[in-house]
Amino acid sequence: MDTNLIIIIVEGIITFLLGGTVVWFFLSKSNKDKEKIAEEKAQSIIKEAEAKAEILKKDRMMEAKEKFYQLKNEHEKLISEKDKNIAIAENKLKQKESTLSQKMEQAQRKQTEVEAIQQNLKNQLEIVNKKKEELDKSHQKQVAQLEKIAGMTGQEAKTQLVEALKAEAKTEAMSYIKERMDEAKLTANMEAKKVVIQTIQRVATEHAIENSVSVFNIENDDVKGRIIGREGRNIRALEAATGIEIIVDDTPEAIILSGFDPVRRELARLALHQLVTDGRIHPARIEEVVVKVKKQLEDEIVEIGKRTTIDLGIHGLAPELIRMVGRMKYRSSYGQNLLQHSREVANLCAIMAAELGLNVKLAKRAGLLHDIGKVPDEEPELPHAILGMKMAEKFKENAEVCNAIGAHHDEIEMTSMISPLVQVCDAISGARPGARREVVEQYIKRLKDLEALALSYNGVEKSYAIQAGRELRVVVESEKISDKQAEILSHEIATKIQTEMTYPGQVKVTVIRETRAVNYAK
Repeated sequence: MDTNLIIIIVEGIITFLLGGTVVWFFLSKSNKDKEKIAEEKAQSIIKEAEAKAEILKKDRMMEAKEKFYQLKNEHEKLISEKDKNIAIAENKLKQKESTLSQKMEQAQRKQTEVEAIQQNLKNQLEIVNKKKEELDKSHQKQVAQLEKIAGMTGQEAKTQLVEALKAEAKTEAMSYIKERMDEAKLTANMEAKKVVIQTIQRVATEHAIENSVSVFNIENDDVKGRIIGREGRNIRALEAATGIEIIVDDTPEAIILSGFDPVRRELARLALHQLVTDGRIHPARIEEVVVKVKKQLEDEIVEIGKRTTIDLGIHGLAPELIRMVGRMKYRSSYGQNLLQHSREVANLCAIMAAELGLNVKLAKRAGLLHDIGKVPDEEPELPHAILGMKMAEKFKENAEVCNAIGAHHDEIEMTSMISPLVQVCDAISGARPGARREVVEQYIKRLKDLEALALSYNGVEKSYAIQAGRELRVVVESEKISDKQAEILSHEIATKIQTEMTYPGQVKVTVIRETRAVNYAK
């Protein structure tokens, strides 16, 4: 507390006590005694108050001193910390200064070393230049001596040397070219075969797919699970029994049968059909059905061969050849059924042989058997014409028939008149328009070309190729084309198609001219 405040309080207390004492004093004693007593008491009270005030003053002074010392200590701590930080910073600066001084010393040492090296190089360069000058002088002296001895200048000697080198290089180049030409001649056939094989690889994909894949249609996809069986045991048993890969994928309502043997694919297809129809599909049943279907298929093949020979009037054919004729039904060549192709060739050979006065029966026999090399039980590495000829010879066929089979692709020399006849009829049957598969891109291109050909004429508004390209409908503008001109246009388009395009069968050209009168009733 403030000292002045304490003094004021003490004075108030003294005044209050003095007033009470004076009253009491006047009541009990005389005025003189009362004054004396009051004075004494006042003095004692004042002394007590002064003593207390002194004590309070000392307490406050002690508190102030303690606070002062506390603030002083805190201030000293802050100063000591700052001093420490300053000392640390000074130490760091001193370390950096020492490091920099060391680096400066190293740099000065390196600079001194570099200057010494430069000076050394300059000295060596001067020595080299001196030696070079000495060598040049010596070289000039030697050249002068050589020119004097040879009787020609250095330029003339250089020209003579260049000419000699040119002649030598020309001789070596001609020798090298000759060696390369000889090597090219030796490897030309091999390289040509490689080119042909690479070309075949690029274009054979579609044909390979067609001839190695069959599709087995099913009513719903639930059958796929039954065909696969538990953990795939049914499909494994079916593949092992038929030798055909069975592909069950996401294709809706279809199963793919993959294999290069068309008879085995047909066996797998028939076995699957019987198993799905019966409903009982398990490994034992699969083996039983495959054996049964295989026997039925063999009987059917033989029956087809017999029926074909009877239809063509061919007699005395070996049973094995009859069976191979039946196997032709399950083989195709570029989309053309092989049995149908062989029947066509046989009939064509018979007709041409009759016209030329040749043996009709032998011609028909050779025509039917000319492609039996495509359906052997085994696949030896021989052309099908040579293989067919060997098979015919094995079963004692006529020599002219054997020669016709072997020579229909010029594999061997033709020795009879029937051989070129079979070759020609094979080409007629296989190459006629529509006989064999047409690539999809070529088919679409032919349709587009038909429509573009019609649109190239003036007055044609629209053109549509319909009926798989067998009919072309042309819509003309009635204002530009009359009825008479429409008939002429139809004839011109048909003639142009006939002369400029290749197509199967015939193309019907229909020109449509229409006049419309339109009004509105309001």
